[in-house]
Amino acid sequence: MSKLYIVPTPIGNLEDMTLRAIKVLKEVDCILAEDTRNSGKLLKHFEIGTPMQSHHMHNEHKTVDNLVKRMQAGETIALISDAGTPAISDPGFLLTRACVENGIEVECLPGATAFVPALVNSGLPNDKFIFEGFLPDKKGRQTRFLALAEETRTMILYVSPHKLVKTLAEFIQYFGADRQVTVSRELSKLHEETVRGTAEEVLKHFEAKPPKGEIVVCVAGKK
Repeated sequence: MSKLYIVPTPIGNLEDMTLRAIKVLKEVDCILAEDTRNSGKLLKHFEIGTPMQSHHMHNEHKTVDNLVKRMQAGETIALISDAGTPAISDPGFLLTRACVENGIEVECLPGATAFVPALVNSGLPNDKFIFEGFLPDKKGRQTRFLALAEETRTMILYVSPHKLVKTLAEFIQYFGADRQVTVSRELSKLHEETVRGTAEEVLKHFEAKPPKGEIVVCVAGKK
C-alpha cells in the first residue's frame, strides 16, 4: 500500500533513534535523504540496507511529481533529513502537501527535534510559544524583528554559529538589554551547553567565547 513516512532522526546522540524508526526505514521501498552521504553513515550504523535517493531544498521542486507517481503506483517511501524532523526548517513540506492533495497517506513518526528540548530546558514559559526557525538574512529581517518586539509568547529561533553574536546584538536593539534569553548548543551531543541570562549577558558570553555547532535560541516574550 502506497504511503509516505516522515521519519525523525537523531540530532546528535544516535541512541535517540527509535526502534520504530529503524523498522520503518528497513521496510520501505526507498529512503529520501537530504544528504545521502551523511544519512549513509546513520543507515550503516543501524544495518539498514534500503536504497536511498537525494531529496533536498535544491531539487525537491523537480522531484515531487515523480515521487507522487511512484507512490500512486504502490511504493512506500520514507523521508529523512540530516537531523531532526523533516519539514521543520528542513525539506519535507512540498512532498507532504503533494501527497495530501493526491490522496496518498502520510504518517509522521514522533522523534527528535531540536527546539523542544531547548524550550523545555530554557526555564522560560512554555505553555505558549512561537517557533520562528531561521530569520531572514537581509530582506524582511528588520520587519520581522519589529513584529517580534511585540510578541508576548516565548520565541524559538534557529541561529547559525557565525550569526549568533549579531543576532544577540539585534535582540538588545529591538527587545532591550534586559530581555531573558537562552542559547542551547549541541543538544544531545558531547559538548551540549545551555547559556541563560539577559540578552546583554549572553551576548558578552559569546563575544568572549565564539560559539560552534548547532544552536537553538529561546527568547522571553514581551511582558
